[in-house]
Amino acid sequence: MYTASFIWEPGIYDQEFNALNAEIEALVATIPGYLGVEVWQTEDGKRHNATYYWDNMESLKILATHPQHLQAKRKYAQWYKGYQVVLAQVFKSYGDGNMTHITADLKPAEVTSSNTDH
Repeated sequence: MYTASFIWEPGIYDQEFNALNAEIEALVATIPGYLGVEVWQTEDGKRHNATYYWDNMESLKILATHPQHLQAKRKYAQWYKGYQVVLAQVFKSYGDGNMTHITADLKPAEVTSSNTDH
């Protein structure tokens, strides 16, 4: 499993942004290998995060190279004060079982050290 966390500080969104953002959101849901997204923002609204979950890197690359996504990347300075993208591979996920989560069915990879259990 892989994640792509898009972290941004919003600027001013216009009609073009809203239309392109809606297209990209609809596109993401159609890509095989897309598992879901979690979105949050800081209490003051100055920083936002959308973490997308993928079952393989190839699926994530489909989004990264899609024409609408590339168009948005070219124009990001019009809509965001700044952004950061964090790509990660998820090797383990666990919890108490009392809440649903995208990673709940993830089986931990074989671990060679017991120091990874928290």
